[in-house]
Amino acid sequence: MRLDGRRESSNVEDRRGMTSKKAGLGIGGIIIAMAIAYFTGGNPLQAGIEAAQQGAQTTEVAEGQREFTEEEQQLAKFSTQILAGTEDVWAKIFQEQWNASYQVPTMVLYTDATQTACGQGSAQMGPFYCSGDQKLYIDLSFFTTMKKQLGADGDFAYAYVIAHEVGHHVEYLTGTLQKVHQQMAQLSQTEANKLSVRLELLADFYAGVWAHHDNKRFQSLEDGDIEEAINCAQVIGDDYLQKKARGYAVPESFNHGTSKQRMKWFKLGLQTGDVSRGTTFQCSDEEL
Repeated sequence: MRLDGRRESSNVEDRRGMTSKKAGLGIGGIIIAMAIAYFTGGNPLQAGIEAAQQGAQTTEVAEGQREFTEEEQQLAKFSTQILAGTEDVWAKIFQEQWNASYQVPTMVLYTDATQTACGQGSAQMGPFYCSGDQKLYIDLSFFTTMKKQLGADGDFAYAYVIAHEVGHHVEYLTGTLQKVHQQMAQLSQTEANKLSVRLELLADFYAGVWAHHDNKRFQSLEDGDIEEAINCAQVIGDDYLQKKARGYAVPESFNHGTSKQRMKWFKLGLQTGDVSRGTTFQCSDEEL
């Protein structure tokens, strides 16, 4: 991607080199149950954060001064530039399409584990979005995992992951995320998984919409970028990950969508840039 001269977002909270520790019990907190799972090491993770931490107060404790490698600093800068790009694109779309102001999310960079409004977050979850505090959480080592364990490499592949989580924030701002999570809480796991797939595919679509408009505005895409993102969408499909992990797939447990579905909806957003085409909750299972 061409990012030279692009601004970095100021909506970033850097917790790298800190650890989340319990500091005793307080008056209790509300743990917001939500599906924020992503993938690690070829194993798909099921939705949710344990509510057992309810009521526990935690604090971020510095582990001492730490020198970050040049690669880590470059990834941090890259991530903040991509976040800034999503801010510019979605602010324009919200104003023009919905006559509304875009409320920017905060990106939290952390190491290993951190406390969120949705409970304890961990690097094993992969990047995730928490609607309780409207923040997206990323342990930058995840991009190394993508490269080494999944073969999903390249800056645009990384940008797609960030834009997908921002897509969940867009779902939150439009009310879709809350509505669907309420429905999921009343359904069986199998039926809830089907709704989860539609949420995830919509976030993929929104990631494509961002890429379309970012490229139109900044001419940011280079040769090979689209192929990087399409490959990433393919290798994080539920069917691909399950077959990689255990040799077979169980469709009833899919909660992010198949490789084919994820590539389809990302490409649709990328090609059209039209938010009205994000119809993952209107189309049939066959059309999905």
